[in-house]
Amino acid sequence: MALVCTTASVPDGEKLAYWRDALGRALVPMAVTARGDGPFSGRVRTDRLGWLRVSTVEADAQRASRTAAHIARSAADYVAVAVQTAGTATLLQDGRRALVGEGDLMVYDTARPYSLDCPRRFSARVVHMPRRAVGLPEEDLRRVTGTAVAGTDGFGALLASFLTTLTSSVPPCSPAVAARLASSVVDLFATLVHERTADDGPPEEDPHHHLVPRIRDHIDRRLGDPELSPQSVATAHHISVRYLHRLFEEEGVTVGRLIQRRRLEECARELSGRGPSAPTVSAVAQRWGFANPAHFSRVFRTAYGLSPREWRGSGGRLPLAG
Repeated sequence: MALVCTTASVPDGEKLAYWRDALGRALVPMAVTARGDGPFSGRVRTDRLGWLRVSTVEADAQRASRTAAHIARSAADYVAVAVQTAGTATLLQDGRRALVGEGDLMVYDTARPYSLDCPRRFSARVVHMPRRAVGLPEEDLRRVTGTAVAGTDGFGALLASFLTTLTSSVPPCSPAVAARLASSVVDLFATLVHERTADDGPPEEDPHHHLVPRIRDHIDRRLGDPELSPQSVATAHHISVRYLHRLFEEEGVTVGRLIQRRRLEECARELSGRGPSAPTVSAVAQRWGFANPAHFSRVFRTAYGLSPREWRGSGGRLPLAG
């Protein structure tokens, strides 16, 4: 259900205070001051699209700033991408000053102080993405927040057009479709971030060189956890699942397949041991994260050509198939 706030029916002396509160409900709490002397007017509409908050803002000239005090009182943090559809704005964050023209994009992080100065009446389309859903490395996010992206060519034009269309009228859709659309927005934003940060760092800062070994070690230390999955791995490393899969493209194996292969290797190693105190097949499977015995037997036979019990009887002397 949409939230629509307008100052049209508010007495002139109360309009700015009403507008400040409306922005706080629709976007995030901020301090707002008018730049003109006459009556102030503004309108904001906010809808939900999956886990995204999409808003259309139109108002008279103003300065808005989000301070550390506002941030301390907030329950959630967002990464925002806005398309300036009319007027201009100056964005200040992290010591950067970005001049945003009509049709341009700007990126800011509500978890850190920022200010927006709009010298005349303006309109903007804003998408707020929960920081936990973005899943990008913190250093990459900090390279793009407080910046403007030209909306006239390249990927900036594609993203600006997509967001403008999406926020013009949020389509009625099922929760599943809304979640897919929200994921598309996050993926497009991640692509923009990658495009703008790909050449920023020296070769030794390539995330593939330091993240992949850490991720492999993380997987090895948690093989016994039945909840271990690409999603849990991505969450633990503060990256998106899409970015995780991209890291492993050069490894020749998907993350899900790597987890299963490492579990099978540990099961095969343990089952190859003999003796009266050897654990049962089901105990070994459970210890290495296989919660379903039938599933374990099936994938073990596919990988090794023998059932777990046959493997134990052979003393584990057969090679891994494939």
